Amino acid sequence: MVDNNARDLIEEHIFPKLDPDFLAYFSSLKTRSPTTSYAPIEHVRANPEATQSPCSLDASKYPGVKSSSFASEDGAHIPVQLYYPDSDTHGLGPYPVHLNFHGGGFVIGDLKTEATLCLSMREAGVVVVDVDYRLCPENAWGTGIQDAWNALSWVRESADTLNINARSISIGGVSAGGHISLVLQHMARDADVPLKLCMASVTPATKGLSYRYYTESPFSSFHEFYRGPVLPWARIKYFGCFCMPPEKLPELQKMWPGWWFEPLDAPNWSNLCDTFIRTAEVDPLRDEGEAYGMKLVAGGNKVTIKRYLGCPHTFMYISSMKRKQEYDRDAVEALRVAHGLA
Repeated sequence: MVDNNARDLIEEHIFPKLDPDFLAYFSSLKTRSPTTSYAPIEHVRANPEATQSPCSLDASKYPGVKSSSFASEDGAHIPVQLYYPDSDTHGLGPYPVHLNFHGGGFVIGDLKTEATLCLSMREAGVVVVDVDYRLCPENAWGTGIQDAWNALSWVRESADTLNINARSISIGGVSAGGHISLVLQHMARDADVPLKLCMASVTPATKGLSYRYYTESPFSSFHEFYRGPVLPWARIKYFGCFCMPPEKLPELQKMWPGWWFEPLDAPNWSNLCDTFIRTAEVDPLRDEGEAYGMKLVAGGNKVTIKRYLGCPHTFMYISSMKRKQEYDRDAVEALRVAHGLA
């Protein structure tokens, strides 16, 4: 049942495109106030539960879930949570491994954010390593990508201890985590680190966090859905002010390769690992994610692109959506095929 208030809050040209399950979810929300979504960062850090995803879960006490950490190259200790598959079903290992990088605009998110997704993905028979990479603004944008690379190195070096197969590694993430995965895909190829799959969902592939106006985007979906119900331009701009504020952007651009900011500008598109790009139809980031996939195709790589119709950004966080259940099944199947478990 969709209430009239929900209809009033969603723009007329967007409303009929949305999946009925999402509309029912949106109508059920007790509040849709933007106050929390655009709160000062001090408030966000003091009230982390206010920005948790709908699928947020503390899975630390679940069977087969273990906590650990590794040292990043600057000496910081980065927490991770490991999700082991059921040994009765999948044997005693060593298991293939999948590294997950959560969404949250590089500003929010933790090991609870995508715990339910990690629990689901381990059903493929892989160990899922969820990485609590460092966030902005406490850390310079790009630090999280460094942490992700160090996580990949740690997993490979700790294979025996972790009971994983270092020759069967995949990576993936949602939104900002997808962006991280795209960068890692190129870094791994350049370092001769073999990957079985890069599974990036609703991923940015441009420097959108540094745009002053949404009209700077060359992609039609960014314009069509800039006032969408889940990731409007105002929300992207909010994240951008913590990640790439104009006064700090020149300094950031000296710290990292330019294509880290915009993976679509990566200099080499050959010999990249197999890729599964998943986009949402009603998402401003839809077209740039699909454009990244097509550049992979043009580079001669094996790519699967799937668009989930009627879905907004981060629909995979909403348990009441049938498309979310489809998303989970697709992830498990893709991991099984990539790691030779099908």
